[in-house]
Amino acid sequence: MTSIHIPHIADSSGAQKAVQAETAIQPYVYASVFSSLCIIVGLIWDISWHTSIGRDGLLAPPHDVIYLGAILAGLFSAYQVLRTTFFGTAIEKQSSVKFWGVFYGPLGALFCIWGAIAMLTSAPFDDWWHNTYGLDIVILSPPHTLLGIGMMMIQFGAMIAVLSSSHGAKSGSIVLHNWLFAIASGLLLSSFYGLFSEYMNKARSHSAVCYIVGAIIFPLLLIAVSRATKMRWAATATAGVYMFVLAMMVWILPLFHATPRLGPVLNHFDHYQPFHFPLLLIIPALGIDLVFIKFKHQKPFLQVVLASLVFLLIFFVVQWNFGGFLHTSLLARNWFFGSYSWYFGANPNWPYRYVFYPGHVDTGFNLLKGMLIAAALAVFTGWVGSKWGGWMKRVQR
Repeated sequence: MTSIHIPHIADSSGAQKAVQAETAIQPYVYASVFSSLCIIVGLIWDISWHTSIGRDGLLAPPHDVIYLGAILAGLFSAYQVLRTTFFGTAIEKQSSVKFWGVFYGPLGALFCIWGAIAMLTSAPFDDWWHNTYGLDIVILSPPHTLLGIGMMMIQFGAMIAVLSSSHGAKSGSIVLHNWLFAIASGLLLSSFYGLFSEYMNKARSHSAVCYIVGAIIFPLLLIAVSRATKMRWAATATAGVYMFVLAMMVWILPLFHATPRLGPVLNHFDHYQPFHFPLLLIIPALGIDLVFIKFKHQKPFLQVVLASLVFLLIFFVVQWNFGGFLHTSLLARNWFFGSYSWYFGANPNWPYRYVFYPGHVDTGFNLLKGMLIAAALAVFTGWVGSKWGGWMKRVQR
């Protein structure tokens, strides 16, 4: 007579539930992606705040949003580490990183904790800096650099958290993981642009410096994203997230009232001045994805070289013309493109407000030399990005 072992079935069901719980997307993963969104929204709002209102204290609303992102990422990640360390199963600890000889936690959570510490440390440093030296004339002041490192560490932690969570995930959740990764990557791309935007804004679009800086930043991240995930159009999706977030900030912020609080006020207005309209990165990013799809059977290095050069060529053609349109055309001075935006302390009648400053225009040999430098840098950073993406793809903890 065949007997049915009820306890065995119960144990099997319990084990299955435990495995499902361990392979489900943990709250700290969602929290890290949301924190990354808070960071970029706060960053762009803060730049617009400085342009429209001026600096008026450490706990200005944009700063609060940025620090909220740091706190959420730090707390949820710290909880994940403590839960895994003291209450985690053997499987969870085996799939975690052990550090300081005591703690266990996912690698993404560790990046988020370190980033949160760096960001919160930069807050009093930034306040002291402003009280001592006054207003910043550049984005990358020492406290802002520390803040930027912490921000990007959290956003990179969000990418790693999603990737490590995707290992062992059910086929039904792969699409969700892919889009969470694209969102996290797009937000990191937005931070990169925000921190280096003074070299790549519309007024610099006819300068070789714009494309040299772009060649350093964009192939690095977009090729890394393409290598790190099985998402077919990963670079395009990442660039699309970047464009969507920055465009929304251009459209939403001017809806709210804002007046300058510092003098001298040379440019009078009563609403927020928007940040830059995003670069049209989705078009050259599409070129990267197409190269990897069409030449998938070629040697990896050849793929990277082609992808990097195709990106730079398309980026140059598209942004040179689009930047010229944004900077000089009457059709760009509206709510959609926001090219009317101007700092309250700047003379609104400056002769180069809607005309390219001669020192920011490269032609002939200077442009050719700059683009050759950009091409070499694009190939190098694309290769580094490929190695970085391969490393991220192998991260399972």
